[in-house]
Amino acid sequence: MRKLVLAISMLAIAGSAAFADPIKDRQALMKERGKLAGQLSKVVKGEEAFDAAAVLTALQALQANGEKWDTEKFFPAGSDKGDTTAAPKIWEDTAGFNAAEDKFLADVKAAVAAPPADVDALKAQLNTIGGDCGTCHQNYRIKKG
Repeated sequence: MRKLVLAISMLAIAGSAAFADPIKDRQALMKERGKLAGQLSKVVKGEEAFDAAAVLTALQALQANGEKWDTEKFFPAGSDKGDTTAAPKIWEDTAGFNAAEDKFLADVKAAVAAPPADVDALKAQLNTIGGDCGTCHQNYRIKKG
């Protein structure tokens, strides 16, 4: 009986991996990241009031998002084909790609560790984090139309 349960468990795990779609998974992660950055941007632009607790919560969510990053999982060989804007440079310069993601996560962690006390401090942090996003998009993303 144990062997049967173990065999069924192994098949279930293998089956779920077979249905994983790295393109959709990475797009979902990036959409979440963009939404969180957008929330913070609204505060910087004055479209929403500065609320230190809400800002910290958004920064913490951005950190959690960054900690989910796994280049091997989200960008395996062959996932450059299909509905994706991932540039070939990702696979040609994986070390640089990972370094860009590491910098993003380090900057987000720094913002969480020293939460902004006001809009100006948030603006400075968001400029750094947004710069990380922009650098990665310039180098590792194909612009649509």
